Amino acid sequence: MPHKYLTKEFEEFTRSAPTVESLMQYVSERIHKHIPRYNWVGFYLADKKDPGSLLLGPHTGSFTPNQRISLDEGLCGLAASSGRVAVADNVAEEPRCLQTYDLVKSQISVPIAVGGKTVIVFHLESYFMATFKAATERDFIENTARIVGRCAERSMAKELINA
Repeated sequence: MPHKYLTKEFEEFTRSAPTVESLMQYVSERIHKHIPRYNWVGFYLADKKDPGSLLLGPHTGSFTPNQRISLDEGLCGLAASSGRVAVADNVAEEPRCLQTYDLVKSQISVPIAVGGKTVIVFHLESYFMATFKAATERDFIENTARIVGRCAERSMAKELINA
């Protein structure tokens, strides 16, 4: 598996991460720094006040993304509403993609569910076509999303216990 060292690093960081948000920021920064073809890495969070929207969460990248995304727009909205990974190998040919920056050529959005409901979407963008087409790349991204998901589950369980 490519990027095995990052996967191990993320798993180790979850043991000491004070919050799931700190883990998401750490993941965003480390992937952006170590995988140059991933030009934007970040997370969108379910809006607790508006169940039809996602809000920008921790992220790192070379441009400013959308602050809010409706569940009926973009790959993030598709991933959140369908509960499935959404990939665009060529954003120019994918009408669902939100074009925030002209250099972006491919995107992937991975839903992260807690308690059976998507609460986070892990989103990556690249200036290169078909960056996320290889199974090994998708496996790494989906595995990273699972690590964040496990941390989010633990975090939400603690909130329920302390409520």
